[in-house]
Amino acid sequence: MAVASTQASGLVSVDRYTAGLVGPSLKMDQIVQDGGRIQTICPPGCWGPMITPQFTGGHEVSWPVAVEGAKVGDAIAITIERVHVRSLATSSGTMITKEAAFGSDPFVDKKCPSCGTLWPKSRLEGTGKDAVRCAECGAECSAFAFEEGYTIVFDDERVVGLTVDERVAHDFALRAKEVAALPENSEQHPILIYEPHTIPGTLARLRSFIGNIGTTPSKDMPDSHNAGDFGSFLIGASHKYAMSEKDLAEHRTDGHLDCDSVREGAVLIVPVKIDGGGIYIGDSHANQGDGELALHTTDITADVQVKVDVLKDMNLAGPILLPVAEDLPWIARPFTAEERERGGKLAERYGVRPSGPVAPVQFIGSAATINEASDNAIERAATMLGISQAEVRNRGTITGDVEIARLPGVVQLTVLVPLDGLDRVGIGELVRKQYSLPA
Repeated sequence: MAVASTQASGLVSVDRYTAGLVGPSLKMDQIVQDGGRIQTICPPGCWGPMITPQFTGGHEVSWPVAVEGAKVGDAIAITIERVHVRSLATSSGTMITKEAAFGSDPFVDKKCPSCGTLWPKSRLEGTGKDAVRCAECGAECSAFAFEEGYTIVFDDERVVGLTVDERVAHDFALRAKEVAALPENSEQHPILIYEPHTIPGTLARLRSFIGNIGTTPSKDMPDSHNAGDFGSFLIGASHKYAMSEKDLAEHRTDGHLDCDSVREGAVLIVPVKIDGGGIYIGDSHANQGDGELALHTTDITADVQVKVDVLKDMNLAGPILLPVAEDLPWIARPFTAEERERGGKLAERYGVRPSGPVAPVQFIGSAATINEASDNAIERAATMLGISQAEVRNRGTITGDVEIARLPGVVQLTVLVPLDGLDRVGIGELVRKQYSLPA
């Protein structure tokens, strides 16, 4: 990917979006310093882009930013400093697809079911499920509809949300862009125009996070498909972004995680597969439970700021996450002083030499299924740590955990790892800082 000749800045603001695509064809025209910050107002992912037929993917992420000094084989530590919900409300729910409005993938190769125009430009006429119209022939042309959908409004402090009835959903639909707080340069149709209104009166806790964040893959692909599960839809597809299984494994960077732990205070370590890295941000959500059972959750416009630091010669296969401490599984949290003391006494009693200090690390795995995603995470952990997969499985069983980020296939494998091993691979200090561990 070419990087425009420009001076690196300590703070880069991004107000441009990619209309569904990530990859080397997008010219990075801004450079952030190593140790600098990126700020963006990112539009909602998923439903809005999904019903915008001219988009080539299921999200609308920020234009990629080059990180000074980042080269292929390095990694970038992304510290998430702010994820603030700007939307007043959003709509979401379970989906159905309209076969006449796409080719092999409703998220990617959309077409007008009437005139056949590929990736047709579209306009809105009124509100409701038939509001998206082809600019060429006027036919309804969205590839998606709700099986069961809801509209949810947030309180002023963005602490809780409440699903609303038909009357309120219709009011929000009439002023959808304002209620969604879409940034000026966003091109998506706000999903609020569909005005879904099932399960009214349902109260939900909010905790915002980023669903799609990371580095640019080394081959163009739909932004929503930059992961092993959604990416598997590219294998054997009939559109121009089709890939082989080998190509997908080689080029993807697993930015589309939908992991609710990728929130303010977390550190996400991501592989660099093109020079400059190409950091992009999008698909923020107001809340989500593990697994994202409906496949979609509360898409929002978010004010996001991250700090980026280059880690040289890491050669990561996929992302590593250092969640905030309270998000760690109980079994994989750093040991307390009392637990270490008890362990020392037990070692003394049985004449066993205690191992050195350990710290938690989450390895992200993705694949077409949850089982395959778990295997992917285990393989990535073993490769990075230089140990056998059997050892990863054993450590992950008695000092770790597997959590489901998204069905069908993104997991977080947490393992307590010896700190000297993390020092060898170059992330020991990051881990110590994240969990306030002694040097």
